[in-house]
Amino acid sequence: MKILVVDDEKNIRDSLGRLLELEGMKAQTAESGEKARELVASQRFDLALVDLRLPGMSGQDLVEWIRAEGFLLPVIMISAHGEIQDAVKAMQAGAKDFVEKPFDSKALINKIRKIIGETNSRNVTEAEARKQPEKPRLVGEHALIRELREKIQKVAATDSTVLITGESGCGKEVVAREIHDTSPRRSEPFVAVNVGAIPENLLESELFGHEKGAFTSADSRRIGLFELAGSGTLFLDEIGEMPQVLQVKLLRVLQDRMIRRLGGIRDIPLGARILSATNRDLEARVAKGLFREDLFYRLNVIRLAIPPLRDRKVDIPLLAQTLLPRLCGRLNCGPREITNGALAKLKRYDFPGNVRELENILERAVIYSSKDGLIREDCIEGGPPPKSTAIPDTAWEAQPESGLLLRNAERDLIEKALREHHGNRTRAAGALGISRRTIIYKIKEYGIEEKKD
Repeated sequence: MKILVVDDEKNIRDSLGRLLELEGMKAQTAESGEKARELVASQRFDLALVDLRLPGMSGQDLVEWIRAEGFLLPVIMISAHGEIQDAVKAMQAGAKDFVEKPFDSKALINKIRKIIGETNSRNVTEAEARKQPEKPRLVGEHALIRELREKIQKVAATDSTVLITGESGCGKEVVAREIHDTSPRRSEPFVAVNVGAIPENLLESELFGHEKGAFTSADSRRIGLFELAGSGTLFLDEIGEMPQVLQVKLLRVLQDRMIRRLGGIRDIPLGARILSATNRDLEARVAKGLFREDLFYRLNVIRLAIPPLRDRKVDIPLLAQTLLPRLCGRLNCGPREITNGALAKLKRYDFPGNVRELENILERAVIYSSKDGLIREDCIEGGPPPKSTAIPDTAWEAQPESGLLLRNAERDLIEKALREHHGNRTRAAGALGISRRTIIYKIKEYGIEEKKD
């Protein structure tokens, strides 16, 4: 936690600074409202302790400026005896609480922790409302998974930028969350955004936020996910799908640690750690001019590769035991157990959709299983399919020499995936190893008629 202490009396600044540092917090001080304003504009703080009576810009003026500029900075006012009415006015202007001099150290620390915790909870609630449901935790005892866990432990202790790679459905967000939950930032927000799932014209506003009047429908200020992440972690999934115009802006954010809302005129300090993930070959996309080389090197400081499920089939029973209770709870049915025959059949399958596909198969099996609660071999649909139905990057690029044959193959693969996933575009795209945006474009291009069960 990083706290800004604003008071014109040096002894109060020093005593508060020592108190905060003894409690494991970082403290920075300012002797005036003007100096505090400079610090808030250039750095990120979790909370500010502001004296009501300051030379020049008053404490209330500072609170009003913080709110007017849209900073997500909670403020506790410090007031002397007899200034309670003024402190109440400051709270009406946006301060979260006030303490009266001389203040009780323990009560002040408790108040600071409570307000920061409430602020983080609100940010997490809003961020979670904008993302997909949380995926399962990292599960497995294969040597590759044990090695991955060891790397996560080392990476989590740092603030380094991490690029997570792996096939669609293998658990890239799970690894990102493990990094966050193992890191010193674990009490801060974890905010995940699927770059490929947000329409291009909305992505900038979603990430950076916007000011009122920034565009036609912007009737109020909207806080972006970079800000909602606070001092926590922002996870950018499917980073390879980011439009090139936004790649430039993300590069600037990584370089300067500042963001600017759409339509805004002021830079806002960034406190979050950035993790990203892709199922694409980013080096190949850089070579083709589809992804900026300088951004790639900024993202690829540390790389974690997740093994596909077909390379660790020994983990399938453990994954099934972990997933089944969650599925049964969601489907509001009794507990289910899986037979050895059904597990053996799963182990013969190569899982091009990885853990996500395993979860889908188990969900169908739970629905089809009988009332005795056993998932038998005949509840597991299909036999071993081809090793992979994933469509390579090059299949989506213009290849005139391939002609009608390539187009028909693409269309057939998409139609098959849509049928298997009952018209669910997101799941079909995941099974094919492409983004939702790409499959929507191809559905329109080929005039595919979608049928939902």
